[in-house]
Amino acid sequence: MTAATPTTPTVSVVIPVKDDAEQLRGCLRALSLQTRLPDEIVVVDNASTDDSAAVARAAGARVVRCDVPGIPPTAATGYDAATGDLILRLDADSRPGHHWVEAMSGALAARPDVAAYTGGARFVDGPRALRAPLAVLYLSAYLAVAVPALGHLPLFGSNLAMRASAWRAVRDRVHRDDPEVHDDFDLAFHLGERHRIRYLRDARMGVSMRPFRAGSGFGRRVRRGFRSVLVHWPADFPPVRWQKILYHRLLDRAGAVRPEVRTL
Repeated sequence: MTAATPTTPTVSVVIPVKDDAEQLRGCLRALSLQTRLPDEIVVVDNASTDDSAAVARAAGARVVRCDVPGIPPTAATGYDAATGDLILRLDADSRPGHHWVEAMSGALAARPDVAAYTGGARFVDGPRALRAPLAVLYLSAYLAVAVPALGHLPLFGSNLAMRASAWRAVRDRVHRDDPEVHDDFDLAFHLGERHRIRYLRDARMGVSMRPFRAGSGFGRRVRRGFRSVLVHWPADFPPVRWQKILYHRLLDRAGAVRPEVRTL
């Protein structure tokens, strides 16, 4: 296993959690087996009533409390608390492959022009025969909605990495107090306008099928997806947003340096 050296960026892993101690335990174990250990793990406890915080501390994670309900404020609290140069995010029921931290941090170190990477997912529970096709269906549906709305790749909250400097550039613009938006989709809206988001094939992640076992859970995700788009209109109505993105890309190609990317 490797860790940060004076010449490599430090890595913080952020895990939002609410009443999910057993799943968190499995996630933290997977992180302990990484080929490149993170410099810190920040578990953000969203007012849990179970042993989530105790499980995190027992594994050596730093626990940060967030009493505002919802994933957006919980994730944002974790990003704010992270001390690393790079911030990696996954969920309590995520199961990263052994090379996940190494792959994500290495990709960002190798591409200073990229602000964030996102990876794919595979289901690790539920009917075995349905895991692969349902994962493809779910991610394909997400991309079909997100790419036209954004004008670029979205971020997947169970499997993402970004520079801390990129987060600081957008932290005051994300909808952190709205529990009815998808925090990863919202983050992509704000990051992607002026920063590059790329897909990393080598960032393997196992995720749970739990949110899709009930029709109400899937319906809630769809509803929040539409809200995540509509809260950015009319300023980010697709044709308007596409033009803004093109404008910033042309500035980049012309060599213009903007304050938001100077420290990336």
